[in-house]
Amino acid sequence: MRLDLRLIAEMVPHGQTVLDIGCGDGALLAHLSAEKGADARGIEIDMAQATQAVAAGLAVIQGDADHDLAFYPDGAFDYVILSRTLQAVERPREVLRQMLRIGRHAIVSFPNFGHWLLRWQLVSTGKMPVTETWHREWYETPNIHPCTIKDFFDLCALENYVIERWLAVDEQGLRAPWRRSPRLANLFGEQALFLLRRG
Repeated sequence: MRLDLRLIAEMVPHGQTVLDIGCGDGALLAHLSAEKGADARGIEIDMAQATQAVAAGLAVIQGDADHDLAFYPDGAFDYVILSRTLQAVERPREVLRQMLRIGRHAIVSFPNFGHWLLRWQLVSTGKMPVTETWHREWYETPNIHPCTIKDFFDLCALENYVIERWLAVDEQGLRAPWRRSPRLANLFGEQALFLLRRG
């Protein structure tokens, strides 16, 4: 599994109800069901990936986070997960609100646009950065709302979300030694994970 998915799985206790938004081929769902005894379901915008997940026996529907979360009832899940998708949705603030309406907890992972290498590439070349994490040219990327770790902390404060846990890591999975400093994490963390609940 992708690094952030392994770290997300560590945040989910045994036996929980889970909705994975943008679940792809269902790798995280399969892991949570098998290893954590979770009642895990998924929603995926890409029909081919949703079909692949269903063919593997997973409870996945084709749907769009920007529009379809409104159809879920309040408090339907223990955990709602959005992994590396926040920057690609049309209305990230509303998606987060919906996640914390339908779930007791939300887990969000995203690549950090404030990482020093991205800043350096932008300043030195004058072009949109391309790295291992941000690996597509600007005209091919699905990312329409890139954000930084600092941006996300600010949004959580604005919305009165409680950050139960957060961490920043690099692409190789080394947890950041600056984890107690959001400012340093914003500069050196390649990707971030947040565990949230309503305030």
